[in-house]
Amino acid sequence: MRIKAVLKEKHLKQQDLADKMGVSLSAVKQMLKADSLTTVTLEKMAVALDVPVWQLLVSPADVIPATGVTISCPHCGKPLKITGV
Repeated sequence: MRIKAVLKEKHLKQQDLADKMGVSLSAVKQMLKADSLTTVTLEKMAVALDVPVWQLLVSPADVIPATGVTISCPHCGKPLKITGV
């Protein structure tokens, strides 16, 4: 998850997120340390940060158009063409 990155991008502190969510700072710290969060919690965070839920999971730069894009395999380096769904 990239919640801390979103906070940084928006120039917010963990206390700001806690205030916007109506929870304590310690609750936010626990959420950020958790291995996983419920969809309800992710939705509350997304609303508080004014971002779509998916941006808490992946960066916009990681989202690639589904047609005509060539990327390299991270394992072997061979080009992979993405042709669509």
